[in-house]
Amino acid sequence: MHAWPASEVPALPGQGRDLRIHDTATGGSVTLDPGPVARIYVCGITPYDATHMGHAATYNAFDLVQRVWLDTKRQVHYVQNVTDVDDPLLERAERDGIDWVALAEKETVLFREDMTALRMLPPRHYIGAVEAIPGIVPLVERLREIGAAYELEGDIYFSVESDPHFGQVSNLDAAAMRLLSAERGGDPDRPGKKNPLDPMLWMAAREGEPSWDGGTLGRGRPGWHIECVAIALDHLGMGFDVQGGGSDLAFPHHEMGASHAQVLTGEFPMAKAYVHAGMVALHGEKMSKSKGNLVFVSRLRRDGVDPAAIRLALLSHHYRADWEWTDQVLRDAVDRLGRWRSAVSRPDGPSADALVEEIREALADDLDAPAALAAVDRWAARQEAEGGTDIGAPGLVSRAVDALLGVAL
Repeated sequence: MHAWPASEVPALPGQGRDLRIHDTATGGSVTLDPGPVARIYVCGITPYDATHMGHAATYNAFDLVQRVWLDTKRQVHYVQNVTDVDDPLLERAERDGIDWVALAEKETVLFREDMTALRMLPPRHYIGAVEAIPGIVPLVERLREIGAAYELEGDIYFSVESDPHFGQVSNLDAAAMRLLSAERGGDPDRPGKKNPLDPMLWMAAREGEPSWDGGTLGRGRPGWHIECVAIALDHLGMGFDVQGGGSDLAFPHHEMGASHAQVLTGEFPMAKAYVHAGMVALHGEKMSKSKGNLVFVSRLRRDGVDPAAIRLALLSHHYRADWEWTDQVLRDAVDRLGRWRSAVSRPDGPSADALVEEIREALADDLDAPAALAAVDRWAARQEAEGGTDIGAPGLVSRAVDALLGVAL
């Protein structure tokens, strides 16, 4: 599977700061020191509908992570998956009378178009669950061989009790885990499981559903969590720098994935930091495909909204915050984009050297994009009120906003 094209990231004078970021597992801030190549895995979409603002906000957060690292002169090894076979996709395809493969491909193409328009930096490896199956099967077989997995009516389950570190990503109690498991794709009430929280590794073939050769597992398809584990271990290895996604993935997805990997390798932790973006609401409820309360990136683009304004709307909220999409949020972003473009269109202006450092410091401090926007606002206001004589300033501001915030002026 191929990703989307990369937009050029302008070079800036000087060098950025090391990133301090909130780690869900520890509940506090950690300073990341990745070495010359930073490694990040971000969980991708299940492609049964178009990219909505919740998706866009999540991928925007981890795009900022990449930009901070690039500004420190590091390389970035970014991996993202596509869950291109899963129950919601199959159910939507059946509902709409469309082949599930065609639906997945159509929505994945649209996702790539949205990411390109929003200037999200692409992953080095963009891997679908289906193409990962040859690497998933040996992992499930290995877990079964070492006693960390068991069979139930043909399905294979992972035993959470096989990982002494289970629970250390989300830090939830058993009751909360059980509730979220039921809400987020698990089956805690299935009779015969050793532990209600045990997640499925391999689903035996069901009549009328796609299945693949699972070797000693029999025909079937992979569970959700082992998919990401296989891809991450293959392309990044253990102990990579950031595991990212929306806050609704902390449990069960990231918790279970970490346990799978830790039991498979005997190493801890799977990721040095677990980083989660907040949820975006509409009309008082979290945007979700199941509820249908969605604002689609593609629809806004078709309506003529500048993607740079959409991105500014996302940047105006801290990545960890839960917030609500409104028409006013978008209007404010459109106005801000106009002010910034007017400010950098002049032949000279106030010095921007300090501004570049303000943006760097804000982003290094747990991706504080709102503080970075406020700094640019102040420079634009000075430009409007008093101007300046630095002929390089408007160009430097334009490059900095592009390189660090992903907004093309």
